[in-house]
Amino acid sequence: MKKSQQASITTDAPGTEVSGVFRFKRTHVYSLLIPLAFVAGLASGFLFWGRDGAQSAPADDPQDARADVSVDDDPSIGPDDAAVTIIEFSDFGCGFCKRFHDEIFPELLAEYQDEIRFVYRDFPVVGGGAVGAAAAHAANCAGEQDAYWEYHDALFSGARSLSSESFELYAQDLGLDVTAFAECQESQRYNEEVIGDYSDARLVDVTGTPTFFINGRRVIGAQPLEVFSQIIDEELDN
Repeated sequence: MKKSQQASITTDAPGTEVSGVFRFKRTHVYSLLIPLAFVAGLASGFLFWGRDGAQSAPADDPQDARADVSVDDDPSIGPDDAAVTIIEFSDFGCGFCKRFHDEIFPELLAEYQDEIRFVYRDFPVVGGGAVGAAAAHAANCAGEQDAYWEYHDALFSGARSLSSESFELYAQDLGLDVTAFAECQESQRYNEEVIGDYSDARLVDVTGTPTFFINGRRVIGAQPLEVFSQIIDEELDN
């Protein structure tokens, strides 16, 4: 899988928090560069997020429309042949993404168990994307030691800041081979993977985090469990 070492982020306003989602629009152009650092070359402006908004999906984004979204080779929970596939585009630095993973994600897995496949894909945008991209790379490095989801949960725990020092401490907490983890981090070999996820998200017009696709049906923001359940149940009945 070959993915470009450079991608551009287009927006039309600084980032905002609305409808349970960190959202950006289109006008200012940013450059997502991940050679030695994860995100550099910010062309103009910056993304920021403020107060929580309401948790309703925008009226102009019908949930019954379907997008063709690839699972790529990203980490997943649940059987590959599950009747329902949920793809999340998320940012480890996003407060709404944390809310989803703290409050809704465990309930989804408990309620539907083997009926769904949940796929996590990276869309680092908060604060320009550098922190989320670095965290995404660290999670992929943990995945080399079969600890992706444990590390994913640790990042969303908020127990530490998202920094290179904290990334190694999380690896240590989980009993990983810290030397191997540090080598992976230094190699930056998952840069293309992170950029590829970001690029795929933009191809299907993802403009904020978290954004979900349930068998291709879009759900935007940290919606209540009932919103997910309604669509999942409809898909299971088909």
